[in-house]
Amino acid sequence: MTTRGFEAHARHREGVVIIDLSGEVNKFSGATLTAAYGEATEGNSSSVLLNFLDVDYINSTGIAVIVALLAQARTEARRVTAYGLTEHYKEIFEITRLSDFMAIYEDEDNAVAQVPA
Repeated sequence: MTTRGFEAHARHREGVVIIDLSGEVNKFSGATLTAAYGEATEGNSSSVLLNFLDVDYINSTGIAVIVALLAQARTEARRVTAYGLTEHYKEIFEITRLSDFMAIYEDEDNAVAQVPA
């Protein structure tokens, strides 16, 4: 099985900061995600939207990377939300209670409409 490296890139849409994730979210993803988060929050946005549409796999250390991002955002009084999770990962986020700390939307349009800029 060939795996893709992890990538994370920040962009803006209608005043909302979106971080597009791709590849595998695992223990090697932390630095890349932190850098994208730093870029995304340079403008002092009150919320960040994570796009999981192009994520192939999230393992337990990847969950820990996401938890660390949520902890950082919480200390900065910043809201983190997500969209594009498969049904499997929605269930994982519910089991791990990540969904208690971040709203999960079905698609980008719905998320952008709901997330404050």
